[in-house]
Amino acid sequence: MAGRITKSESQLRPDPRFHDKILAKFINCVMLEGKKSTAQKLIYDALDQIEARLVREKPENLPKTPLEVFHQAISNVKPDVEVRSKRVGGANYQVPMQVNHRRRQSLCFRWIINAARGEKGKPMSQRLARELYDAARGEGKAMQIREQTHRMAEANKAFAHFAW
Repeated sequence: MAGRITKSESQLRPDPRFHDKILAKFINCVMLEGKKSTAQKLIYDALDQIEARLVREKPENLPKTPLEVFHQAISNVKPDVEVRSKRVGGANYQVPMQVNHRRRQSLCFRWIINAARGEKGKPMSQRLARELYDAARGEGKAMQIREQTHRMAEANKAFAHFAW
């Protein structure tokens, strides 16, 4: 049954350290094979590394706490539009469409996690910390994916009248 409403949003508990629901959702997305404590340790290590980097570098355009850096990264990576394939009269068109808030968040999480997992050679907490820090500054692999999605939507805006 597609599109049915679940209670997962109301049942989601905030994470134990920062008491933030979005961070708890991110931990659930990072989690593999049901190992939540491992995912929590990984995320908290990444946030500790971000905090150390904030103290060391003292950037003026970034927030002061690691949780605020996390939220800044999430809001920077969230896409506004995406292209969807639509079949009209025997031809497939890439139609730009607005993205609803739930899908924006899930795409954002997916892009950040895949960007961190795609990099090899370092521990996952370091890769994730780097990706979150870069995304908060408007850089990084996840931001490139977002920009590419926006460029594709811009290039296909001639087909926007097919969006119904």
